[in-house]
Amino acid sequence: MKKAISLFLTVVFVSAFWGCEKKKDSAPALPPAETMSIDFSNFATSGKSGDSDRIFKDVTVSEKTNWTLASTIAGVWNLILGANLVIPVASFGVAVDQTPVYLDNMKWQWSYNFNVIGATYKARLTGEIRTSDVKWEMYVTKEGVGAFAELLWYSGTSNLDGKSGQWILNYSQAFPEPALQIDWKITGEDVGYIKYTYIRDLKDNRSVDPFKTSSIEYGLTTATLNAFYNIHQNTGVSGVFNDINIEWSTSAHNGHIKANFYYHDVLWHCWNGVGDDISCE
Repeated sequence: MKKAISLFLTVVFVSAFWGCEKKKDSAPALPPAETMSIDFSNFATSGKSGDSDRIFKDVTVSEKTNWTLASTIAGVWNLILGANLVIPVASFGVAVDQTPVYLDNMKWQWSYNFNVIGATYKARLTGEIRTSDVKWEMYVTKEGVGAFAELLWYSGTSNLDGKSGQWILNYSQAFPEPALQIDWKITGEDVGYIKYTYIRDLKDNRSVDPFKTSSIEYGLTTATLNAFYNIHQNTGVSGVFNDINIEWSTSAHNGHIKANFYYHDVLWHCWNGVGDDISCE
């Protein structure tokens, strides 16, 4: 009888042990860091890229009005997003190299430090597997100059297959309120679609933020012009928006832009592989 009880307890212990180990080994896969980043490289006017220097060497701005307009619009969004995404992107990029700890109720936690522009932050990322998705929450703390207590910097969800999801980023430690929504999808092995939507209700002075609902979509397709931006942006006047469509080839670098506010028409305006204005065929 004692042997039977001992054997039973051993089986229970081993089963519990392996069950625990299985949970620890089943942490949800982190979405790619690229789910927070739109590719603006095709419209960079300068930089270290040899390809970029080669493409536009000795080409004057006046010869490439269409490309320049597309580049300017993309550059504005790049600056806005860069300022708001520097900490989230840095914090999430480090997580992939960390080992998560199992908490309970199908929730894991990644804890680590990361650096941004000479400052050190503490990150605590949690991932909770739910019935139909994974819930993510990133908490950030800073000590020293400009210190702030732990706050929820951003949260999000991803489908169980890891192919799509959404992030909601809060504005700052001073205004921890939703400001940017990112919807993303993976095509093949790459992030093939990202949409940023500005969702902040009020500016810092607590007046209505007219930029709310402005958005930029980025995606990849199988067309000859295989990349695109669809932009809906506020003009600075409440309720007045401009719509811009940009399509280009990521390999040949030619493309076209449609911007009624600038051209006063709804036609495509084209550029070739070196950025020169050309007639659209």
